[in-house]
Amino acid sequence: MGSFLPDSNSYELLTIIGRGLDDLMTVNLARYRPTGEHVAIRRIDLELCTNDMVTYLQGELHVSKLFHHPSILPYKSVFIAENELWVITPFMAYGSARDLICTHFTDGMVELTIAYILLGMLKALEYIHHMGYVHRSVKASHVLISADGQVCMSGLRSIFSLIRHGQRAKVVHDFPQYGVKVLPWLSPEVLQQNLQGYDSRSDIYSLGITACELANGHVPFKDMPATQMLLEKLNGTVPCLLDTTTVPPEELSMKPSRSGADSGICEGPGAGGVRHSNGEPSSSSAGHPYNRTFSPDFHAFVELCLQRDPEKRPSATTLIGHPFFKQIKLRPSEALPELLRPVSPITSFETSKPQDSPSGLASLESGLSQLEVDDWDF
Repeated sequence: MGSFLPDSNSYELLTIIGRGLDDLMTVNLARYRPTGEHVAIRRIDLELCTNDMVTYLQGELHVSKLFHHPSILPYKSVFIAENELWVITPFMAYGSARDLICTHFTDGMVELTIAYILLGMLKALEYIHHMGYVHRSVKASHVLISADGQVCMSGLRSIFSLIRHGQRAKVVHDFPQYGVKVLPWLSPEVLQQNLQGYDSRSDIYSLGITACELANGHVPFKDMPATQMLLEKLNGTVPCLLDTTTVPPEELSMKPSRSGADSGICEGPGAGGVRHSNGEPSSSSAGHPYNRTFSPDFHAFVELCLQRDPEKRPSATTLIGHPFFKQIKLRPSEALPELLRPVSPITSFETSKPQDSPSGLASLESGLSQLEVDDWDF
């Protein structure tokens, strides 16, 4: 699982960067003493966990041992320290894709940035599906980006194996145990919970929703009651990328408002207005965030992912070859840090002993406070 020692004394806890699991989990930024490398440590109080929660965590850790792929967040070490379970993972200095759209790209990212992120996600999903699993929690907060531009998927807690009694099942009927947080991203067939079940293509639908989330700056259906969301999805309502081809021109000429975009659902074809290719807002657009034009390939990609009939959705392997990704010319490490400007990764740790430098630690905590680490799920 890596060369990191399973010993709590090998890690210097620097600061708390998040909590989760109903406050049973504390996430620390820490320094690995033997090398000085900074890591994230998830500490879970096992004495306060229910038996169901322990079983849930065991399943996640079992999967983490099986998975070895550059696009999946690795677990460097897992061990028990007194009454706590410690899970060591790399510290992803850009945070999650959701952190980035919440703090810097509130009206969505440019198309090329999204292409790099979605390609990293698809490579992870291709591997996960090949291994016989369904992720079931695909969303922007489960996509982490390292300081050097590496895109990694996390959120393995809800993952489910299609392998049963040595054979690969065709469908799954299990509903994610902690699925409430991911309702907007879940496919119609997962929400429907009928005898037909669902398979890995449900993750492709969630990928399409995530594409809209990255492009529009918010997830579709985000303000809808759960029942209405279910009805919308079952009736075939399809979210889309918000730009000059999907937002009516009269709305683009109005003062920018979030109200018309809260649902993330296309209200009708738009025409006219000042356009700019690849999702970059036009400088002469009077400030409306959606006065931009994404490429036809991007629209087609999202439409394929969000097909109501799962049989019509391509596999992750097929989607990796989609024309949408032809715009990628460089490796992520060469392109993403530049594309994400003015955002810079949190890599400045002024001292190896932050307790001796209160101002340095305060600066670090200020930077980390922008990361919604609770939802990373590591």
